[in-house]
Amino acid sequence: MQFKHVTVDFDGPVAILKLDHPEVMNAVSMDMLAGLGEALDAIDDRKTEVRCLVITGQGRAFCTGANLQGRGNAKPGGRSNAGAALETAYHPFLRRLRNLHCPIVTSVNGPAAGAGMSIALMGDMILCARSAYFLQAFRRIGLVPDCGSTWLLPRLIGKARSVELSLMGERLPAEKALEWGLVNRVYDDAALPDETMKLAHELANGPTIALSLIRKLYWESEGNSFEEQLDLEQRLQREAGAAEDFREGVTAFLEKRPAKFKGK
Repeated sequence: MQFKHVTVDFDGPVAILKLDHPEVMNAVSMDMLAGLGEALDAIDDRKTEVRCLVITGQGRAFCTGANLQGRGNAKPGGRSNAGAALETAYHPFLRRLRNLHCPIVTSVNGPAAGAGMSIALMGDMILCARSAYFLQAFRRIGLVPDCGSTWLLPRLIGKARSVELSLMGERLPAEKALEWGLVNRVYDDAALPDETMKLAHELANGPTIALSLIRKLYWESEGNSFEEQLDLEQRLQREAGAAEDFREGVTAFLEKRPAKFKGK
């Protein structure tokens, strides 16, 4: 399925969303954001079928941040509202990823800079090509980090490293990102697509309802007290336990066979 600078393909229960504007290294434009919204609509239309989402980039980049073409044409003395598009376009997309009904695997096939780095970090599992790198590019053009990076980064790698990345604007290679705990796995470039799909299908064949609730627990945990998190675990455990997959999982365990989860 083709949208504006975005494609979506389906491999059984896995949806593959590809940022597809290689001429600008998949930099995010308003057109692309509109295409991303339509792509998520198409995935929502197949909600009962799609049990894992893969996000990757076309060509040699994952996403190099916002498309700045035309941004430098403001009249002298005029003010630019650089944050205007965040709440109207970027944030709705990021919120939809946060609340997605299934696990997300981001397959970082090349540079992930600025907003592209934030999109990459929205993955529940983040896989990287060995040649990939991350970049907090904002300081290079006189802006502050956005798209949730100042929330995501300290929770993944701590304040000191997060501030350094943002103040210095230096590249973080995939191997160092793995060492820091920013990403889950690094593969040789040629192996990344196959390894991504192998992992995506493993997740898609799992207990989708439980995996979705696991996502929710970890997203909510950062803002919850211990007592609040205990209460949330109890509520979501009841929800998971009411699913058919729980009964199948227990039955398969007792029968000493692999479970056949249906996401119900």
